[in-house]
Amino acid sequence: QVQLVESGGGLVKAGDSLTLSCAASDAAFTLYAMGWFRKAPGKEREIVAAISRSGTDLYYADSVKGRFTISRDNWKNTAYLDMSSLKPAETALYYCAGAIKLIGFTVAEADYKSWGEGTQVTVSS
Repeated sequence: QVQLVESGGGLVKAGDSLTLSCAASDAAFTLYAMGWFRKAPGKEREIVAAISRSGTDLYYADSVKGRFTISRDNWKNTAYLDMSSLKPAETALYYCAGAIKLIGFTVAEADYKSWGEGTQVTVSS
């Protein structure tokens, strides 16, 4: 399975923007639909956004629509999550994950077999 490493997290203020990156270990990345998840303290892990292998099919959780953008660069084996207008409640450990899926994306966490270790995003008020 592809190895994934997230980066780009940090401490920001409410309303700020941040871009997360997810670097895959090899070109097998192109076989995977990708997802970004987050886990806030005391809450269940939730999916934030997902993208198909080609990058044409996208999903966003209602809470982030219009503020977050998921993308991927298959030449660089990297997925991204651009986040804007961040809120303190979005403080969480953000994970990227990969699911082998020929067409489309998936929002089912159980479909994601490759996971990074996460990058912390802290939004201060």
